[in-house]
Amino acid sequence: MRDPKSELVRYLNLAKDALVWKLDGLSEYDVRRPLTPTGTNLLGLVKHVAIVTAGYFGDTFGRPFPEVAAYYADDVEDNADLWATEQESRAEILDLYDRAWAHANETFEALSLDSLGRVPWWPAATNEVPLYVILTHMLAELNRHAGHADIVRELIDGAAGMRPDNSNLPDEDADWWQAYHDKVEKAARAAG
Repeated sequence: MRDPKSELVRYLNLAKDALVWKLDGLSEYDVRRPLTPTGTNLLGLVKHVAIVTAGYFGDTFGRPFPEVAAYYADDVEDNADLWATEQESRAEILDLYDRAWAHANETFEALSLDSLGRVPWWPAATNEVPLYVILTHMLAELNRHAGHADIVRELIDGAAGMRPDNSNLPDEDADWWQAYHDKVEKAARAAG
């Protein structure tokens, strides 16, 4: 029988690695450029996940990760955690990501799934939660952002897939994909 905590952490690690993989082989411009009207960009997604990882698996369980405290200040610019300034290098953000996850792994090792924490930015009536709730919350959050990254990466250079070792997509050529796209477009126009 599989250990529930190990399984939650395993799936979290798969999504964590998939998100960072989306930056591989891209220029500084491409990892930073916004490709949606709301500014979604690859490096910003990694930065955001690093910060929320540090908060949820650090502060929540009395194990603060001081480097990200500024992002929780009341006067911080909206969405400051969702993009990289010119002064922030890709290497710095990836290092922050790795260190935030190392800190999270220490939390996983030290606590049981039922260990209680308090999410400081949640309402008082609901902010006391066990580790398994935060693991589940972050699994959903991380997979959501990995999905964003998948779409943004595909918009940049056409690269798509779930993981380097498993695209989870049909193994077809460009002509097949164009025909598929055209079929979906035709159905959308006919329905609309």
